[in-house]
Amino acid sequence: MTIELTPRDGPSETLNRRLTVWLYRLSALALFTLGIGYWIRLVGVSDGPYDRFDLMPLWWKMAAPALAVLYPVAGIGLWLTAAWGAVIWILIALIEAVMHLGFPELFGGDLVWLGFHVWGLGMLGVLRIAGWREERRARGR
Repeated sequence: MTIELTPRDGPSETLNRRLTVWLYRLSALALFTLGIGYWIRLVGVSDGPYDRFDLMPLWWKMAAPALAVLYPVAGIGLWLTAAWGAVIWILIALIEAVMHLGFPELFGGDLVWLGFHVWGLGMLGVLRIAGWREERRARGR
């Protein structure tokens, strides 16, 4: 499902859709950047104790490749404003929540990016609810 801007929409619905597209596109850029960061870690471009796949502990060997694939895929879906992009973004947020909140001794307590996920998905939820209410109000007229 893609979000299309059509002239027949009301001003508030058009604003909601435009804000949703902006949120999708900005989030897509952030997710692409995070995906590139994971790929840099996997191939060993940066210097660090666990910044190469063969030097990573087992738990990072399981998580890093999955996230390196999921981040760009979610970014593509969000850039295309497809609903499946948001679904994969939710999956990423859940995986990282389990990693950083459930096992902070293994993965660290990196809550900055988890906060990004919560804020972005929360904003998306607010925009979806506002759009749903606008559509419902327009049908009731």
